[in-house]
Amino acid sequence: MILIDGSQGEGGGQILRTSLALSLYTSQSFKIVNIRSRRQQSGLRPQHLASVKAAASIGRSEVEGANLSSHELIFQPGDIHPGRYEFNIATAGSTSLVLQTVYLPLSLATSTSNITITGGTHVPKSPIFEYLDQHWCHFLQLMGLDIHLSSGIAGFYPQGGGQLQARIRSSSTISPLDILHRGQLRQIRGISAVANLDRRIAERQRAQVLRRLGDLYRLNDIRILDLTSKFKGTFLLLLAEFEKSQACYSALGEPGKPAERVADEAIEALERFLATDGAVDYYLADQLLLPLSFASGPSQIRTSQITSHLLTNADVINAFLPKRIQIIGNHGEPGNVIIHP
Repeated sequence: MILIDGSQGEGGGQILRTSLALSLYTSQSFKIVNIRSRRQQSGLRPQHLASVKAAASIGRSEVEGANLSSHELIFQPGDIHPGRYEFNIATAGSTSLVLQTVYLPLSLATSTSNITITGGTHVPKSPIFEYLDQHWCHFLQLMGLDIHLSSGIAGFYPQGGGQLQARIRSSSTISPLDILHRGQLRQIRGISAVANLDRRIAERQRAQVLRRLGDLYRLNDIRILDLTSKFKGTFLLLLAEFEKSQACYSALGEPGKPAERVADEAIEALERFLATDGAVDYYLADQLLLPLSFASGPSQIRTSQITSHLLTNADVINAFLPKRIQIIGNHGEPGNVIIHP
């Protein structure tokens, strides 16, 4: 049984999610201790518990310690069963992170799966739905994975109540990626959205993008959307398309936060990326490690920043698959990631 220290490195819930996915796919049991021990609310929170239950459900697994606030967990996987599943986080916990726990084992299963996850689709410090749909899925498709996402209702923090649906088709192999250079910038497109708020808020967010970036870059299709939701919310997403890659950043609104500041957060994050020679944004680099660890050949990507999340995720993968990930560069700076099959 593999022993994982949940307080290592970045020390967040990603350690658990990556361990669950790897355990399911490699059929290796693991015990994780000190789960999120350095967080203000340590142990398993509702979204982490939802990930555990989702993984156990698709893998017919035996689990000890799957309780709210638990600091230790033992997970013994069974066989992966594709099918139709519904997972309810019951809070505004991130639906994206639950999806990212189970998508890879289900992608490599024998037939198509359809899953519905209820909770938060637009939550701070996790990929919002549009990031997954417009950006993450793009790179999964380059690898040969076939995942289609939809969301009929948005769930904003702190209330939640949104839904994410995913159709995950079986894929026989995963193709490697070689993305060390992004090439020339072709265009920047985006989405400015509101739910149950004055449309002028979305228009102000878009106007700020045009004001700050319009004279510098080619902007195309900054769409304004009115989202269906039970609660109020707003966001801005910017996606930069290059010859050989793309990068994506978003920002969420909150009470008392001006629309212009929402736009500024996404703009400034994108500008920081453009000031580097990174080929992929550092959020995506972190998320690509797991599927590329099972690709048919070696992969290499250049990230705009080597983060604690990236280093920790690599350490967890290497615990299950020794010497699979190599990271070249300094923490906080651009660097190369090499993934060996």
